[in-house]
Amino acid sequence: MRPNYLFTEQRCALLKASAFALAVLALAACGNKAAPPAPPPPEVNVIKAVAQPITVFEEYVGQTEAVDTVEIRARVSGILERQGFEDGARVKRGEVLFAIDPQPFIAALAQAKATLAQTQASHTNSKQNLERIRPLLADKAISQQDLDAAIAKDATDAANVEAARAQVRAAELNLEYATIHAPRDGVISKALIKPGGLVNASTTLLTTLYSVDPMYVNFTVSEQKLMQMQRQLKRNPGEDKGRLPPFRLRLADGTENKLSGTLNFVDAAVDPKSGTVQVRVQVANPDRLLRAGQLVRVIFPSLEPLKAFLIPQQAVQELQGKRSIYVVDAEGKAQYREITATIREGNNWVVESGLTEGETVIVEGIQKARPGAPVKAVAGSPDAKTGAAKPDANAPDAAKAGDAAKGGAAKKDVAKAPADAPSPYKGAK
Repeated sequence: MRPNYLFTEQRCALLKASAFALAVLALAACGNKAAPPAPPPPEVNVIKAVAQPITVFEEYVGQTEAVDTVEIRARVSGILERQGFEDGARVKRGEVLFAIDPQPFIAALAQAKATLAQTQASHTNSKQNLERIRPLLADKAISQQDLDAAIAKDATDAANVEAARAQVRAAELNLEYATIHAPRDGVISKALIKPGGLVNASTTLLTTLYSVDPMYVNFTVSEQKLMQMQRQLKRNPGEDKGRLPPFRLRLADGTENKLSGTLNFVDAAVDPKSGTVQVRVQVANPDRLLRAGQLVRVIFPSLEPLKAFLIPQQAVQELQGKRSIYVVDAEGKAQYREITATIREGNNWVVESGLTEGETVIVEGIQKARPGAPVKAVAGSPDAKTGAAKPDANAPDAAKAGDAAKGGAAKKDVAKAPADAPSPYKGAK
């Protein structure tokens, strides 16, 4: 039994030594293997920021209003007999709108005429009596008192005649008022009282008539904006309104109205509750495309070009009301930058501050960039339709790509002007 035990112990020691040797060889092999190479910097598309004069078109929410809005009410009471128009139709001045039952007014006119005839007969009699007794006073056939009474009776009857004539005229007017005519051309709303309904004079609203050409558009401008315009114009915008640039209108479906408007009114006071000023624009409406109460957007160009950068939308990140971009510094590293951009024009942001002329802006691949981490900048140029940056085969570096972006991707609401371009106000008529 003793030899077998010794053999087993020697075998175990040999196995342990072999395992140790294999471990040493494995560690030696790992030590000789080279470390893996670092990954290359991520590739991003960039453009160069180029400041340029930009005419920004500001938009305000406005509401149309008819120049003349007439509430049609009856001047006499009675039963509505007839409606002379179709609801929503266009009517001409003098056209019959409603007819109230005229029979009571015809009878009243006949009675007034009869009363007039009675008073005229009485006046004729008193006048004849006065002419007969006046000569008798010289012969002392009558007293002075009798003559005075005859004179008074003649004057009273004459006054009664005038009163009766007035009653006849009032009855004629009431008969005329029983037929209601359109006071002007326009488009009429629906009838609120149908034939057979009772109409009360001056209180019952029958319908409303709206003028259609031209139309007013009302909107509000902040007090700060009004002061800015006043400083730029060096006078109140409400004075000499015709020299301001035209106001364009964008309709609810996104299309633009064919005809532009002109400034018509600027309120003399600021609303203390909202800090805004009421402004009104007048626009021609021959096609009746605009209707009263319609919501539109009023587009007005800035009076002076704004020196700013046009940066594609996908280059700008928005978080908690702040907007930021990534730029590539001289060492080829991405740097985080907060910007001021309040105006969005199509697929571009108008960056007013936070950028410096000539800086390289990352347009695509922002998700790969980390502050202070190196990136591989690839020159890109903005796509004319989408505003997205795409590789530019002809641009060897980011500078050339940025120059291409100088004329790119502007919505129709942004107009680029030469550096020495005059204010749009000065050239407007």
